[in-house]
Amino acid sequence: MAIALQAWWWGLALLLASRLLDGLDGSVARLTQPTDAGGFLDIALDFVFYAAIPLAFAVAHPATNALPAAALLASFIGTGSSFLAFAALAEKRGLTDTALPGKSFYFLGGLTEATETITVFAAMCIWPENFAVLAYGFAALCAITTGMRVWWGYRRLG
Repeated sequence: MAIALQAWWWGLALLLASRLLDGLDGSVARLTQPTDAGGFLDIALDFVFYAAIPLAFAVAHPATNALPAAALLASFIGTGSSFLAFAALAEKRGLTDTALPGKSFYFLGGLTEATETITVFAAMCIWPENFAVLAYGFAALCAITTGMRVWWGYRRLG
């Protein structure tokens, strides 16, 4: 909401606080007993968060930000669907993720992971006048990530 109201620094503070809490809840879960329900909530709410930020920038300045926000959201559909589709089929086949063994899902990597996404979102809050350039640039990197995941996933499952 803060970003949609053009309260950029509040938006940045809330964005960083939400990611800190997201990281802490994962750490607490790994110290106790992680559950499938917790893993589901974690990934589902992450995707809602990833969609909310570009949408908020589009609401803040529809005339200049709507199209770059739409491009970024479309690229997130590619990264998210390729990630989740592979995770579902990896589970079906009993594949295990040796790189990140404590996670709820098989994490298929790429150029645009959580850290890169949060960094770009933070940059958008710091330099909101550059939202379009940042959104289009990150959308291009997400498209590369989607291509990598599709190619790698197809080869791994083929």
